[in-house]
Amino acid sequence: MIGMLEELTTIDALRTRVQAERKAGKRIGFVPTMGYLHDGHLSLVKRARELCEVVVMSIFVNPLQFGPNEDFSRYPRDLDRDRSLAQEAGVDLLFAPSVEEMYPARMLTSVSVAEVTDTLCGKSRPGHFTGVATVVAKLFHIVTPDYAFFGQKDAQQVAVVEQMVKDLSMPITIVPCPIVREQDGLAMSSRNVYLQPDERIQALVLSQSLQWAQQQLDRGERSAQVIKQGMIEMIARQPLAAIDYVELLEYPQLREVQALERGQRICIALAVRFGKTRLIDNAITVVP
Repeated sequence: MIGMLEELTTIDALRTRVQAERKAGKRIGFVPTMGYLHDGHLSLVKRARELCEVVVMSIFVNPLQFGPNEDFSRYPRDLDRDRSLAQEAGVDLLFAPSVEEMYPARMLTSVSVAEVTDTLCGKSRPGHFTGVATVVAKLFHIVTPDYAFFGQKDAQQVAVVEQMVKDLSMPITIVPCPIVREQDGLAMSSRNVYLQPDERIQALVLSQSLQWAQQQLDRGERSAQVIKQGMIEMIARQPLAAIDYVELLEYPQLREVQALERGQRICIALAVRFGKTRLIDNAITVVP
């Protein structure tokens, strides 16, 4: 472990530090974030510490992955708090570049991953995953990690990044990490801070509907449509909930399935709005 957290704001400075650590034979772990850290992010740091001698975290709210009517300007930011949490968690190098540092001129190059982006958030947020893939590819080239750690809460993002790394032969091992939840089951998210008290209570239906879906699988239900419809009806009983999608898909291919088969790995995924706040959640499971 390097010791005290070191904050870097330029690409050149970070590259210099990482190269020095790599020359010393140390494995580099990378945790990319958009900041406003919570225990989900910190669990990624914990896993990175287990596998790597040096942990790099980036904090960068990436404008490329926000649509014109989305919450880029509202997205919660608190770098002082994040710096303190990162230090306590054991981050060695904190990379916190400005938008101007990452994108000094209009980007003429983008990274687009096909097929796995055709559904879920890729369908409802056009261009989102091109922005994600582009910034992650850029960060990978800057940090050159051995391992990169992503939370499974955005299962589609994990699938997109894994496909990109595979297709482009990037020498990086992607490590998906389990969803971290509040005590009442709500998946941790930086956007939870937007929820009003009544929205926060009703948002518990997300994890409850995923638990219900798993129960149906355990009881032998094999129709994806029956499970999906049951989840929709359950969520719709909450008056503040506006469903974006509820899907059961093969994972990580993210292909639609109708008749579920034993041993099939699936992702039960949903996105629901409560007021102005859009929340996602999922469960990845194997059909029993």
